[in-house]
Amino acid sequence: MQQTIETTLLIIGGGPGGYVAAIRAGQLGIPTVLVEGQALGGTCLNVGCIPSKALIHVAEQFHQTSRYTAPSALGISVGAPRLDITQSVAWKDGIVDRLTSGVAALLKKHGVKVIHGWAKILDGKHVDVDGQRIQCEHLLLATGSNSVELPMLPLGGAIISSTEALAPAALPQHLVVVGGGYIGLELGIAYRKLGAQVSVVEARERILPTYDSELTAPVAEALKKLGIAVHLGHSVEGYDNGCLLARDGQGEQLRLEADRVLVAVGRRPRTQGFNLESLALKMNGAAIAIDERCQTSMHNVWAIGDVAGEPMLAHRAMAQGEMVAEIIAGKARRFEPSAIAAVCFTDPEIVVVGKTPEQASQQGLDCIVAQFPFAANGRAMSLESKAGFVRVVARRDNHLILGWQAVGVAVSELSTAFAQSVEMGACLEDIAGTIHAHPTLGEAVQEAALRALGHALHI
Repeated sequence: MQQTIETTLLIIGGGPGGYVAAIRAGQLGIPTVLVEGQALGGTCLNVGCIPSKALIHVAEQFHQTSRYTAPSALGISVGAPRLDITQSVAWKDGIVDRLTSGVAALLKKHGVKVIHGWAKILDGKHVDVDGQRIQCEHLLLATGSNSVELPMLPLGGAIISSTEALAPAALPQHLVVVGGGYIGLELGIAYRKLGAQVSVVEARERILPTYDSELTAPVAEALKKLGIAVHLGHSVEGYDNGCLLARDGQGEQLRLEADRVLVAVGRRPRTQGFNLESLALKMNGAAIAIDERCQTSMHNVWAIGDVAGEPMLAHRAMAQGEMVAEIIAGKARRFEPSAIAAVCFTDPEIVVVGKTPEQASQQGLDCIVAQFPFAANGRAMSLESKAGFVRVVARRDNHLILGWQAVGVAVSELSTAFAQSVEMGACLEDIAGTIHAHPTLGEAVQEAALRALGHALHI
């Protein structure tokens, strides 16, 4: 056994939550060790958020170029484009490499000791990493999540997860996506735009079931326009002789010939493989239970990000990681955000921040709900994308904004403005009275607030 390494903070997991916690701890002068068994950056940087958006961008560029082989209202005409998917993947990998290298450089800059290996928890103060003993005052669990697997569709061969889908050696002729949530639809749309035939099989009666039907309607219409077949209310039974087998509520069997099947039915906290059970922590279902400071049921053992449950969002993990580092440094902090933006990078995109109309109603709040369509927005017209809208939810008595939702082209870029208005306690009058640049999609935000007040200008 090597000599024991002693540190104040030991972090297991180098994803967005873990590495941000480590960087902030280093800035605050806290001796910190970060343990990561794979690449720094975790799922998000390596096989999740970043590479998926890169592949989505490739798909969009190829799709738009392909459109111009037919007569175009824009007056653009090109020959049939060709796709080198190997080069596309290499470009995507280059982005990932630059970002992960940047993370490593930042950790080094702030004095964080990075140990590459698999951690095994011995107790709340001691961890073993491939024979190296580490002793700490504070243990931070940032182990992330895993893709949910289906027993009737074991991964391997033609059955793939999002990890394999983001690094294709070649495009399938027919990709069947099992799961109509955001991961399945983001990748399904990308593959369709790259030229593959795509079908989606979803057990529930509509796509994107965590979003309301008004928000998802433009996405459903876009799927139809792209030629993606959607089979709702179907339970998957297996994959046999090149066919995915599923059955609907009436017992009718569906057989879909497919050379690739993407299983995208969600993610679950990663709590196995590092002897977490030795701590006997209080659990919240499959996740580690935490309080408003991300403290677990054991003193000085913390948990952040996906391992601590929903919402499983990288920006939530980052904010939690920064906060825990500051708490350890003696600062008074609590994790009580008014809103955390959720973004779905489908085509069109969806953003939800704060309370939806349904949530407000369920809580007995009397609210004004107003929306402004992108069909009346000049910038959306110039982008050839008039589908969708911006919607605001505000209290009727004092006009305090409780939530925003949007669906449309590039609405992910509105998420920051939405979150800021909720966090700062803005009222409808604050947004309506703020001059928004013209022509921008952001004008729809102002117009939604104006409409809630009864005097929208452009509708």
